[in-house]
Amino acid sequence: MCRGGRMFAPTKTYRKWHTSTNVNQKRYAICSAIAASGVPALVMSKGHIINETPEFPLVVTDKVQEYEKTKQAIMFLKRLKIWTDVDKVYNSQRNRAGVGKMRNRRRVQRRGPLIIYDQDQGLSRAFRNIPGVETLSVHRLNVLKLAPGGHVGRFIIWTESAFKTLDKIYGTWRKESETKKGYNLPMSKMSNTDLGRLLKSEEIQKVIRAPNKKVERSRIKYNPLKNIRAMSKLNPYAIVLKRAAILKNRSINAAKSKGQEVRGSNAQIPVYL
Repeated sequence: MCRGGRMFAPTKTYRKWHTSTNVNQKRYAICSAIAASGVPALVMSKGHIINETPEFPLVVTDKVQEYEKTKQAIMFLKRLKIWTDVDKVYNSQRNRAGVGKMRNRRRVQRRGPLIIYDQDQGLSRAFRNIPGVETLSVHRLNVLKLAPGGHVGRFIIWTESAFKTLDKIYGTWRKESETKKGYNLPMSKMSNTDLGRLLKSEEIQKVIRAPNKKVERSRIKYNPLKNIRAMSKLNPYAIVLKRAAILKNRSINAAKSKGQEVRGSNAQIPVYL
C-alpha cells in the first residue's frame, strides 16, 4: 500500500543546492558563535539550563578525552550539574508534525550541550548515545553546530587543550593565526558599547549643541472655498456676502412656499462656504 504518494514537482539534481560564501565571512560567523557561547544571558535565552554550572565558559581537563564508556560520560555530566540540560532533551522528545514522520525523521528533540575536544581518544564513542549531546573537534568547527538554526548561544563544554588551541587557529587581536595565513580575530568597532553612557559623558556633552526645546507644530492649510474662517482672513467682506445670500434664499423659499412666481434677480443665489 502506498502511503503519502509521490512528491509533486520533485526536486531536481540541477537545482542550485549550495551557494558560495566568502572565507572571511565564514570565519567571522564561527568567531561570533564562539564569542556568544561565553555570554550566559545568550546561552540561557537559547533554552539551555546552566543555573548550577560551576563556571562559564566551562573548561574541563583533558582526561575527558579518554572516556570510552557512556557510564563515565553520564557520571561526568552529573558531577558538573549539566545533566539537567540533558533531562530537558529527554522531556522534549516527541513525534514530528506532518509528513516528515514517513521520511526517516520521525522524532524531534531539543539541543543539548556541545563538547569540543582536541584529540578524540574515545570521547565521541562515550557521548554518542546520550540524546542531545554532540561532540566536535576544535580543528573542524562547524557553524551549524555552534549556532544551530542560525541562533547563537550554544552551551559549549571545552576541553583544556581545545580551548588553548583556539588562539593558534584564529589568532588574537595582536598575534596572527598560525594555521590561517594573515588572519587575526575581528576587532569590534566600539571599545565601549554602552551608548547611553558615551552620550552622557563630559567630553561629548561639551562639543554638542544645546537641545532645541522649541516645539514647532505643523499648521493645517484649509481651503478658503470650503472653510469660512480661512476665507474671512483673505476677504473680510465674505462673511457679509454669505449672510446676505442666506437671507436672500430664505425670502425666495418663503415666496415659493406661498405659490408666488420668482423671476430675474429674485432667483435663488448659490451659497458657498
